[in-house]
Amino acid sequence: MDAKSKKYFGTDGIRGNVGTAPITPDFMLKLGFAAGVVFGSKGNGRSKIIIGKDTRISGYMFEAALEAGVTAAGVDINLLGPMPTPAIAYLTRTLRARAGIVISASHNSFEDNGIKFFSSEGSKLPDELEYAIEEQIVKSVSTVSSDCLGKASRINDAAGRYIEFCKSTVGSNLKFNGLKVVVDCAHGSTYHIAPSVFQELGADVKAICVAPDGLNINEQCGSTSPAALASAVVEENADVGIAFDGDGDRVILVDHLGNIVDGDEILYIIARERRRQNIDFGGVVGTSMSNLGLELALDALDVPFVRTNVGDRYVMKQLLLKGWDLGGESSGHIICLDKTTTGDGIISALQALAAVVNCNQPLADLKNKMRKLPQSMVNIKLSNRLDVTNNKNVQSAVASVEARLGEKGRVLLRPSGTEPVLRVMVEGEDSDVVSRLAKELSDQVAEEVLE
Repeated sequence: MDAKSKKYFGTDGIRGNVGTAPITPDFMLKLGFAAGVVFGSKGNGRSKIIIGKDTRISGYMFEAALEAGVTAAGVDINLLGPMPTPAIAYLTRTLRARAGIVISASHNSFEDNGIKFFSSEGSKLPDELEYAIEEQIVKSVSTVSSDCLGKASRINDAAGRYIEFCKSTVGSNLKFNGLKVVVDCAHGSTYHIAPSVFQELGADVKAICVAPDGLNINEQCGSTSPAALASAVVEENADVGIAFDGDGDRVILVDHLGNIVDGDEILYIIARERRRQNIDFGGVVGTSMSNLGLELALDALDVPFVRTNVGDRYVMKQLLLKGWDLGGESSGHIICLDKTTTGDGIISALQALAAVVNCNQPLADLKNKMRKLPQSMVNIKLSNRLDVTNNKNVQSAVASVEARLGEKGRVLLRPSGTEPVLRVMVEGEDSDVVSRLAKELSDQVAEEVLE
C-alpha cells in the first residue's frame, strides 16, 4: 500500500526537494531511523520523540514503521494516537521532547499521507536539521545494541492536556454560556478534542462529522467543504458553526445566517478585537491571495498589513521577521503567535468566539465590518511551468487592467505550486467588471503562453 504526499519536512508539510514519490512503510522506517540518529542523545540522558497522527487508515501502518526506525536508533518514543497537528507542537514542548512527528496529509483525502516535523520549541525545524535528516535517509538502517534500544510508551492523557491548554488561551473568566455552536470535525483528529473544548467553556455544542473510520476524513465535510455545516447551523438555529480540516490546523466559521466566514474575515475579527482591547500585536501578515478588503479594513483600523507568498511557512517567516503576532491565509490557516507556536484551528476559533462574546454582537455583524471585494479566478492549463513575469505583452495587459480597476483593485498572476496551471486573479469593487476583466486578461495571457 502506498500513500502519496507532495512534501516531507517542515511544519507546513514537507520540503519539496525530496520529491513527490509515494511514501512507503520502508521509507517511513528509514525516516524514523534518520530522525532517531539526528535527534539522538547529546550528552547525558536519553532522547525522546513524540509521534501523533490524524485518523486516516494508513496512519497506523506508518506509525508502526516510524516507531521501529526511531527505537532502532536508540531513541525513546511517546505515542499520542490521533491528535491535531498543533497539539503535537504544544506537547513536544511540554513533554520536553527533542522533536515531534505528525503523520498527516492535512485537508487531503484519505488516500494521501505525509509527515510534518516540529522542533523542541514547537516550531518548524531549522534548515540544518532538515538537511541532516535528508542526508541520513539515504544511508542504510542499522540497529543499536539491544541494551540501548529505544522504548515506546503511550501518553494516555494527551487529549486532556491539550484541551486545557486550548481553554487557557481565552483566560479563566471568559464563558461561552448562551452560545449554541455546531462543530464539524471533518472525521479528523479534532473529533475527540474540539467538542470538549467548547462544551467546557460553556457553549451548547452540536458535534458533527466525529465518527472517523479511516476512510472518511475530509469527505464532503470540514473546512474544505463547509456546505453541510452551513445547513446544520441554520437547521439547529445555532449562533456559530466551526469547521476544522483533517489535522486541525485550519478553521472556517459559519454565521447564524449560514454564511461562510473565511480565513481573511477571521483574521480581521481577531485583529479588530485585539486593537479594541489595546493589545499590541504589531500587525497582520497575509498572502498574495488575501482579499483586498482585508487590507483596506485593517488600514481603517491603522493596523499594518503585509503580504507574502502563499503558504503558512512564508507567513510564519514574515511574522518572525517583523516580530508580529497575527497572520494567516484565506483557507483558514491562522497563526496567533501570542497564544501558540503554530497555526491552530481550535485556538483561532476561540479567539473569534471571544470577540463575539466580548462585543456582545453576532458573528455576522463582526464579519460585516470588513467588506470583501469580489474576486474572479481563471486557471490556464500549461504544458509546463512558465515564468510570465518578463513577458512584455503579458505585463502590458496586466497594467491595463490594473489602471481600469484603480486603487481599489488588483491583479495577480500566480503559477500553481502543484500542477502546470497559471492562475489569473482579478479583484475589484464591481463583481461584473471583475469577472469581465478576468476573462479578458486570461484570454490575452493564454494567447502569449500557449503559443
